[in-house]
This record gives sequence, C-alpha cells and structure tokens, in this order.
Amino acid sequence: MTEMRIVLSTVPDREAAERMARLAVESNLAACVQILPGLHSIYRWQGKVEESAEHLLLFKTAVGRVDALRQLVISTHSYQTPEFVVLPVESASQDYLEWLLSSVSGPLPPISI
Repeated sequence: MTEMRIVLSTVPDREAAERMARLAVESNLAACVQILPGLHSIYRWQGKVEESAEHLLLFKTAVGRVDALRQLVISTHSYQTPEFVVLPVESASQDYLEWLLSSVSGPLPPISI
C-alpha cells in the first residue's frame, strides 16, 4: 500500500466544489482535486428518502494530510453531515506518487476560509 489516499466528498454545486478544491490545493492538502458534476444522489436523511443534484470531489492526497483535509472539508462545507470518505491506494506509478507527495510536502499554511 502507498502513502497516497483518495478522499471523496460531495457538494451541492459547482461554486462550492471549485472553492473547496482550490482551498485544498492552495493549502498543500491535496495535489489535485477532480470535480465530477452531474451526480444525482438518492439518500436517506432524517428518516426520509431525499434526492439532490451534487458534484463529487476526488481529492488526491498523502496519508499525513488526511486529518487537516478533513478539518478543511468539515469547516467549509454547507452540509450538516458532509461526506468524507478516505480510500487507500494499493498501488500507483512511481512518477505519479513522487509528484503527489512533493506537491503536498512542506509546512501547512494557515487555512483562510
């Protein structure tokens, strides 16, 4: 297993997706964030089945940045219970892994929200 992690989170719109992605990359918490628009989510919330349009964020980060990324997502999210799912990466190309780790290295700057 590598030190790389993929974090999933959904947001309600493009503006929220771009804001969160930019904050994560500018704060060295993610090397890359991919935004996948056009999700249609069906879920149970407060005892009722709900539906909504969402955008999925795929954060590419290192294991040592996950806690700080969690804080960023939770503190900037509009949902009462934001999704924050961390997936391990079994394998990655060496060049990609080196780029990712170098992109999130160094001290964590203060996160301005």
